[in-house]
Amino acid sequence: MQSNPSTSPSRARTALGLLLLAATLAAACGGSPAPGPSPQPGTYQYTAVGASDAVGVGASVPCFPFAECPDGTGYVPVIARRLATDTIKVALMNLGIPAAVLGPGLQQIGVSYGRTIPGNFLEQEMPFVPRDSTHVTIFAGGNDTNTIVAAVGGGAGGADPLGWVNTQIQAFRTDYAALISGIRSRAPKASIVVANLPNFAGMPFTAGYSLDRRRLAQHISVGFAIEAINRLADQGIPVVDMLCDPRSYLPSTYSSDGFHPSDAGYAYLADEMLQAFANPAGYRRPASSCAFMTIVPPL
Repeated sequence: MQSNPSTSPSRARTALGLLLLAATLAAACGGSPAPGPSPQPGTYQYTAVGASDAVGVGASVPCFPFAECPDGTGYVPVIARRLATDTIKVALMNLGIPAAVLGPGLQQIGVSYGRTIPGNFLEQEMPFVPRDSTHVTIFAGGNDTNTIVAAVGGGAGGADPLGWVNTQIQAFRTDYAALISGIRSRAPKASIVVANLPNFAGMPFTAGYSLDRRRLAQHISVGFAIEAINRLADQGIPVVDMLCDPRSYLPSTYSSDGFHPSDAGYAYLADEMLQAFANPAGYRRPASSCAFMTIVPPL
């Protein structure tokens, strides 16, 4: 996924190093990665929009932001390798920024509650999607979920925290629509594939949370999927349904921090995204309901 509030020391050092590098490079490039060369005929331009998932934190071979990574085992380099053929080369623009959230509003909220959030998708990623992109993947919401959970723990919402949380879910929906609109405006010929979120109450890193905190994490992550992401299927955008896929809840899907995918988890995500690219009209729609939506009692 993206940024974990309770990583193991080794994973934390890796994630922190990638985060600091991303922030340094973003500052050096005026807040964004420098655009890569335009692809030549016979070339796919694959652009990844995401956070630490896009750079493969948790994988056996993660990738530094904005750097070549031909042997990476995260889903982005796996997709890039598998899109290539004997006659088609792949130009990759990986815009992933570790610890980024979707929009500037939640970024400001997170910073106000002491979280390190170096960027957001709308301002530091979407404006730099290459105009000749042919394939775009988006994986958003993990850091946003953790940020809202942390903010509620810090007192956000006052006497009506649930009402405040629901407002943030609707803001996420608005920001996601703006992200899609912006990408389509910049790269009108691109095929877009997105992934929703697993229910965070069923992920290994929340196993030690209190029941109330797990219920809150469930409410947000499931709300993001249902209210913002799954609706994109109605616009012809394939949605990889991690929420209702049993593989999203296998311990082997995750690295030692219980949050970022393992090589197996990244391979699962890459395989589903590639299937969606290959057959966007025939790719299965996200489920309207499943048992994984209520792993713990709802709020």
